[in-house]
Amino acid sequence: MTQNQNENALKSPEMSQLEEEILTFRAEQALLQKRIKTLLLSENPEQGLTYHEEIFRMQQDKLRMDTEIQIREVKLRRLKATW
Repeated sequence: MTQNQNENALKSPEMSQLEEEILTFRAEQALLQKRIKTLLLSENPEQGLTYHEEIFRMQQDKLRMDTEIQIREVKLRRLKATW
């Protein structure tokens, strides 16, 4: 068995689930960041074209995802320490 296979065999299902959720949140964050950047670049206040509400909402979602990631990372560290 390779080291990676050993590590996978030693992981609990909960650890794997937490790692998967972290990856999912990070992917969603990347998409949100791209969308925010696109909206910021396409704004034209002189023509009345602004997206401030949508940008603000997406930034809040990004911060929420940061928190969700941190929570899962703490749980994962705790599981690894006790596993």
